[in-house]
Amino acid sequence: MNESVIPASEPVTLKVQGTDKVFPVRRIHCVGRNYADHIREMGNDERDPPFFFQKPTDAILPSGEAFPYPPLSSDVHHEIELVVAIGKSGSNIEQAAALDHVFGYGVGIDMTRRDLQAQQKEMRRPWEIGKAFDHAAPCSALNPASDIGHPDSGRIWLAVNGDIRQDGDLGQQIWNVRETIWHLSKSVSLEPGDLIMTGTPAGVGSLQRGDVITGGIDGIGEIETRVV
Repeated sequence: MNESVIPASEPVTLKVQGTDKVFPVRRIHCVGRNYADHIREMGNDERDPPFFFQKPTDAILPSGEAFPYPPLSSDVHHEIELVVAIGKSGSNIEQAAALDHVFGYGVGIDMTRRDLQAQQKEMRRPWEIGKAFDHAAPCSALNPASDIGHPDSGRIWLAVNGDIRQDGDLGQQIWNVRETIWHLSKSVSLEPGDLIMTGTPAGVGSLQRGDVITGGIDGIGEIETRVV
């Protein structure tokens, strides 16, 4: 085995609920604009097909750990999301077989530097800088599908300092989990360890240092972090 010229990075993992096991994270795929009410509040067309972007794997922030307010921004937004954890590889996956590729589910927050994202959109540049930064993907422990099944409905919510800001239902997704896996697997091969963050309902808003964020999805889990 060849010797590494620099120290190797520690693998990024998420806890598996109810066990002492962990899920190694490979990639983080994110679905843009997957709830009609959020599309409307952002002024976009809800008839568009799904599109995808990525966050770096090491953007994962386990639930309970503090979220450091990121540099270069004065308008960081929260976006609560269902997280799908892939446990079986595949490409061009048919909808009928899509759920066979799911290991389990979690609760995530797509942290967004909205001001930087808006600047890049205006300049017609990629807006990765608004989405892919340190600690930009807080995530709960994962609940195996073997324990909870494949929820396609259930409340999804987020509160800041106890005040509810986002309050929707998984059934409001434009593209459900089967369809999302089908679309995404046309362009990239999905592999064990991949996560898919599936979009957010309406109510996204700014965060301030000191805010305590809590959220959850019925039957899947809850998440908490504090902005520092």
